[in-house]
Amino acid sequence: MSPGWYLRRLSRMGPREIGGRVGDAVRRRRWRSSAPPHGPAVTGARFTAVLPAGTIAALPPDAAKRLLAAADRLMDGHAEYFGVERDDLAAPDWWRDPKTGRRAPSGHAFEVPYRDEDAVGDIKQIWEPSRHQHLTVLAAAYAITGDERYAERVAEHLRSWWAANPPLRGVHWISGIELGIRLLSWVWVRRLLDGWPGAAALFEGNPVALDQIWHHQRWLAAFPSRGSSANNHVIAEAAGQFAAACAFGWFPASARWRSDALRSLERHLRANTFRSGLNRELATEYHGLVLELGLAALAEADAAAVPVPATVRLVLLRMTDALAAVVDNRLRPPRQGDADDGHGLVLDGAGTDRWASLLTTGDAVFGRLAWWPAVTGTDVRTPLLAALIRPYGRTPAVARPASRPVHFPDAGMTVLRGPGEIWCRCDGGPHGFLSIAAHGHADALSVEVRHDGVDVLADPGTYCYHGQPEWRRYFRSTLGHNTLELDGADQSASGGPFLWTRHAHSRVLVADTSDAKVARWCAEHDGYHPSVHRRRVELDSGSRELRITDEVSGPGRAVRLAFHLGPAITADLTGDRAVLTWTTDGERRSAVLDLPEQLSWRAHRGESEPPLGWYSAGFGRREPATTLVGTGFSDGAQGFRTFLRFNGEG
Repeated sequence: MSPGWYLRRLSRMGPREIGGRVGDAVRRRRWRSSAPPHGPAVTGARFTAVLPAGTIAALPPDAAKRLLAAADRLMDGHAEYFGVERDDLAAPDWWRDPKTGRRAPSGHAFEVPYRDEDAVGDIKQIWEPSRHQHLTVLAAAYAITGDERYAERVAEHLRSWWAANPPLRGVHWISGIELGIRLLSWVWVRRLLDGWPGAAALFEGNPVALDQIWHHQRWLAAFPSRGSSANNHVIAEAAGQFAAACAFGWFPASARWRSDALRSLERHLRANTFRSGLNRELATEYHGLVLELGLAALAEADAAAVPVPATVRLVLLRMTDALAAVVDNRLRPPRQGDADDGHGLVLDGAGTDRWASLLTTGDAVFGRLAWWPAVTGTDVRTPLLAALIRPYGRTPAVARPASRPVHFPDAGMTVLRGPGEIWCRCDGGPHGFLSIAAHGHADALSVEVRHDGVDVLADPGTYCYHGQPEWRRYFRSTLGHNTLELDGADQSASGGPFLWTRHAHSRVLVADTSDAKVARWCAEHDGYHPSVHRRRVELDSGSRELRITDEVSGPGRAVRLAFHLGPAITADLTGDRAVLTWTTDGERRSAVLDLPEQLSWRAHRGESEPPLGWYSAGFGRREPATTLVGTGFSDGAQGFRTFLRFNGEG
């Protein structure tokens, strides 16, 4: 990174964090200048964290079928990572990026410039297969079928990876989140291969495997994410460290690692989660990641009979209830903040709904509430986790919502619901988590509107992290969201791809759903000081109309108001009126969007210089979508009024 970036990054740290990072730098230099030590000798190790008898036999047949289809595809060498199809997974090159064709340089991990795509390639493409979550799928396929081909392929990949990635060499020893998730995968691989005759020789009887497991935990103990970086990364680090120290507790330091990791996990689960249960990063995909990691760590604790603080279960319970509260009728949660499709534990095949799976697990572990949405479909992961996790039960001391929450004051999120499965998320919360708000977007007062699960006014998503700075800027910009931009600037100031140096502060003024006919929300933010942007939203159930009013106080400013339509929406724009059409389950749907007449409106679609008119359904993927942008001037006197009216069914 540039010297300016380091100065900006330093400005967001406190004295304690700076001291800790100086210590990390000294430790890294010491590790870099000496050969990695040999791990301690291990004798008589046994793996005891096995699944209860009958667990595999009780798996839902349709979920098992999906998993076996995914496993067979992997056996043929096929997989897809972030929109890139791969056909080399039978015998992968662990250091090659298939998207750019580049191969990461060798050398000490602390010297690899992993953010430089010209030198390394797309680091996410390189890292993802080395989380070894494809191996948990193959190991689960063995557990279900007893077919040793799956187990032997897992063993081939592990031996290949261990040989290609000795401790502290290369790109796979750079980031703690990668080490933590990889350890969690290894625990489940060993568990699912337990019936295979070669399992013990592959793990506890294998000096190379033992050395890798020990070095992973030594690394995580030495270099935890800290301070302004203690977000979902530190939870992945702690969960992986804890899981390994429970299931692979064969080393002299295992008890200490287990204790320290559990302490870190408990502390950071609390710190990363609002009391309402929503994740403080205000990035929904990371809510899912943290919940998966927490449940997986809890499974290891209960499997090893390690007591955990009551707050761990309580935070996971609140996260599950919050997820149940915010999803739409198709069980899709908000598309808010960054999303990189990261998973904590993969034990299912393609077609398994991530959010339905988490709610199913929540039902098994905590018990569903009467207002939870109905969940159909099955998965493999839920019965495997539930077989290990002690049921929480209905503890009277734990108060859970008696009805479906609509407003989350601490997170600033409000979900308005109307007839015809109209769903509207209003954002009046903090810019992001900690001083850098790494995964936040400049989206204050944005709205996201769906009809029967279809994105009508859409949050465009994330698309990329590294290597394409102009696209990274666009997808996290104010113009890239359904809100108002002044003088061509973002509400919050970016200092780098994961760094915000100035945060807009929002506050919700009204969140009222007590009227059965009209739900109301109002909030404002100070990101354009001395001007203040205030937005009011009303959802009228009788007229099936959403009314949005934007007001700007203060001196006159140039205005751009954007409305991003989902990729399924066709828009016919005439003047300041757009007729929207789409199809749901084979039936035609339509709506009319009346836009502020004071602004000059234009439709944009799939533009690249600069980017505008795009939708990213997942990391590494983008497709053209229509964005309506109105330009004009705010005089501080008049408001800008937008009306979205949904037509009747059919």
